Amino acid sequence: MFLTPLEWQALLLSLKISSVAVAVSLPFGIALAWLLARRDFVGKSLLDGVIHLPLVLPPVVIGYLLLVVMGRRGPVGSWLFDTFGVSFSFNWKGAALASAVVAFPLLVRAIRLSIELVDKRLEAAARTLGASPWRVFFTVTLPLILPGIVSGLVLAFARSLGEFGATITFVSNIPGETQTIPLAMFSFIETPGAEQSVARLCVIAIAISLISLFGSEWLSRRMKRRMGQQ
Repeated sequence: MFLTPLEWQALLLSLKISSVAVAVSLPFGIALAWLLARRDFVGKSLLDGVIHLPLVLPPVVIGYLLLVVMGRRGPVGSWLFDTFGVSFSFNWKGAALASAVVAFPLLVRAIRLSIELVDKRLEAAARTLGASPWRVFFTVTLPLILPGIVSGLVLAFARSLGEFGATITFVSNIPGETQTIPLAMFSFIETPGAEQSVARLCVIAIAISLISLFGSEWLSRRMKRRMGQQ
């Protein structure tokens, strides 16, 4: 089970990319989940459909759209590079962006379901006592939806960890830069005599996913017990 340097690179890069993807997505996920759960507006169904589109689109299509829009010659990518010197093409930041886009619907859905379960009368009571909407959210709503946030983060992290199609289409398969565990396994599968490397990375991916799921369940139960005691 000792890993080669290339396998270590893929493992550490996968953890880095998945962590960055969910961390950057979290504020947007909470905001959109609250908007969809608490507000009615024109185009709500369209926004909901766009958010969940990555669940049904082939990952290669997502990667191609990111390449067209966020590439160095894309409308957004060229503006970001010319204005801020930021480029997502063929580097780990692009891999994190691809992972975030693919995993975002799972994050939003889990948080939205949690918000919908919060009793609106609790929020209304806080407002009648003079609390501002922001204070109501941070002192009433947010603590109650923490289990849902944790579940969404874990689901998004696990999905990011397993992302393949959008990543390889958008930022290619570059060892040490964009080669995550799935991409490394793909390379090893095509390499004669590399079956042991494939098996090791497969076991590691399964172990990380199981640890994440068990950890999420434990944290959710602990949070529910603490909120039940308060």
